[in-house]
Amino acid sequence: MSKAFTKEGDGQDDDEDVPAAVRLPPGTKNYMTRRGYDALRVELDQLVRIERPKLVETVAWAASNGDRSENGDYIYGKKRLREIDRRIRFLIKRIESAEVVDPERQQGMEQVFFGATVTVLDVEDEGGEGEQTWQIVGVDEANASAGRISWISPLARALMKAREGDVVRFQSPAGPREMEVVEIRYE
Repeated sequence: MSKAFTKEGDGQDDDEDVPAAVRLPPGTKNYMTRRGYDALRVELDQLVRIERPKLVETVAWAASNGDRSENGDYIYGKKRLREIDRRIRFLIKRIESAEVVDPERQQGMEQVFFGATVTVLDVEDEGGEGEQTWQIVGVDEANASAGRISWISPLARALMKAREGDVVRFQSPAGPREMEVVEIRYE
């Protein structure tokens, strides 16, 4: 049989369904803040204790109604159940591999490390956006609209070990940029 029609695992993590922005680089640890870790635990608990049992009950009811091939409740329920099970497996892997870092216990608070909240100023921007503030967090808790960027993002990597007053250069999607570090806080 052709390999085109089979799905064989090679022993690696099955992160094919995970968006590239959330994949961890090979060989790196899954750093996250306590807030990010707790959010994953809450989501896992919600799925395991509430959503999945309700859905199993609905699927069992739909299955008892007879012909499953044209039963929308059954078909949708089974599909949603697979999605929930996939998410549960993903969350369990992420929680097991998590290394929780407390930003307030960082050494060298005058430099940027994981968990730092950094205010930067675009050096080349003349009167545009002005200052921006970013917290460097784990890949699972990154949310640019909330001011949290992943520690593996180009900006976060450029900021690592920088001090107030330093100018860092990095490659953004819009091209090369320079940012000056205005303030570093650990909260």
